[in-house]
Amino acid sequence: MFPLATNDLEQINSASLRILETTGVRLGLPSVLEAMKRRGCREGSEADVVRIPRELVAECVSSAPRAVKLSDMGGRDVLAQPGGETLFWTCNALYIANSRRVRPITEHDFINWVRVTDQLEHVHAAVSPSIADHPPQTRDFVGFRLLAENTTKHFRPCIYTPDGALAIMEMAQVLLGSTSLAERPIVSFGYTVTSPLSWGVPALELFEKTSGHGVPMMLNAEPTAGATSPVTLAGALALANAEALSGVVITQTLEPGRPVIFNLGFAHTMDMRNAVTRTGGPENGLLGAAGAQLAAFHGLPSAAWASTESMTTDQQASAEFATVALAQATAHTNIIWGVGQLESQRTISLAQGVIDNEIAGSILRLQRGIRVDAESIAEAVITELAHKADYLSHDHTLAHFREELYRPELFYSGRRDAWENGGALTAYDRACERVCQILSAPHRPKITDEVARELRGIEAAWCERLGAV
Repeated sequence: MFPLATNDLEQINSASLRILETTGVRLGLPSVLEAMKRRGCREGSEADVVRIPRELVAECVSSAPRAVKLSDMGGRDVLAQPGGETLFWTCNALYIANSRRVRPITEHDFINWVRVTDQLEHVHAAVSPSIADHPPQTRDFVGFRLLAENTTKHFRPCIYTPDGALAIMEMAQVLLGSTSLAERPIVSFGYTVTSPLSWGVPALELFEKTSGHGVPMMLNAEPTAGATSPVTLAGALALANAEALSGVVITQTLEPGRPVIFNLGFAHTMDMRNAVTRTGGPENGLLGAAGAQLAAFHGLPSAAWASTESMTTDQQASAEFATVALAQATAHTNIIWGVGQLESQRTISLAQGVIDNEIAGSILRLQRGIRVDAESIAEAVITELAHKADYLSHDHTLAHFREELYRPELFYSGRRDAWENGGALTAYDRACERVCQILSAPHRPKITDEVARELRGIEAAWCERLGAV
């Protein structure tokens, strides 16, 4: 689904460029503010505001790579690029669901979450949620160490302090040995602008301190339509596009050529009945899909988020995730966050993660489409069999059914008597079973004892440096 025509994209982008030239963006860090002025930005209406000329926007957009490589510890490299494949990621959260109740995420919960999502075949990256039993200023690099010990997927730690990102890069270099992060970006970072049009100190310090290493940076615009941006979707997109473009200018000013991911898909809407920020509504799908179109318009990879307002793992959670993620994936959004999430992005559920993984597999099969060539049309086979319904035993079926037909591992496909004899399990029941199977299997650490000791040594040093011992 592509909700915007070419003329729509041009209109929205023109409005965004005028916003940057006339209103400008607020920058909370003096060093970045001065760097932007040296680059050609003009002073704004207040001392910490700069106006960004459209020529500078175009120059910085063109200096950012069209394709961003994302590596993992399993030896896989993928390219996020306009029109490319969709990757599903997990999510950040504060709480973990246990049936209809939630509690803060402990280190034990964190490890179980990562162990489960490591086994989800349609999930590419592990995002680290907040760990309640560690000091806030250490949760990012402690979480990274736990990711490294429990998954081989791409690492996406959520950053709580810019110093935490430095600790993570130090740890990542241990994992890579002599290979640089630019060569094998096993970790990526990101931060969100404060809508409307303000980059705070934590975001700018993160951009500044991690520059010079080629580490991919996701630039998140997260307006809430009707609260921090216009309620109209086009207005929210114009503001979000301006915010993300300003992020491109900042990062390219600090590190020309740095890989960036252009993310308008964190945009939300405000439920006017109860002031809840919606993450699972149809508008979230539209905003994410349109954000992918605008990213491609700039020649940059894209990201979005699919979640739900449901408080528990139920039909609403699955339906909202599927609706939003499908809309985003059909527009070729490169990265979709949110696998396993509930409660407007606040909560994770292991069972929901398993269900969302199955939904992601179905969506990826839809995205792959229909291959059309002589072999797939199979005219010779049709002629050979003529009026005989004997395709089941034909070599052509054996050669192609695995690649052609999506085989769900969780959703039931069979006859009623077999379902009843198997315990009449629902998808939720089977998801819980898979969680138990994964967690009851012998735990095999993903790194050697020597590497684990080195990571823990770095962690201890940074905890002491930050006064968290």
